Amino acid sequence: MNGRPKKHSLTLRGHRTSVSLEDDFWNAFRDIAAQEDRAINDLAAEIDETRGDDCGLASAIRLFVLHRLRAR
Repeated sequence: MNGRPKKHSLTLRGHRTSVSLEDDFWNAFRDIAAQEDRAINDLAAEIDETRGDDCGLASAIRLFVLHRLRAR
């Protein structure tokens, strides 16, 4: 288990960006996208659009993953 965040590249609405996420969060995020038959970039763009100004994208993805796992 590696607790250090790693940079992961995403393309949001045609623009390249990166987020720093721990492997467990990144893998869970990818799994959720696959389960929903969605591209990870599309899911990240949706999260980005709804996150608000007070939350960074990486934090918003972590919260998204946490809420999805709790809802199971």
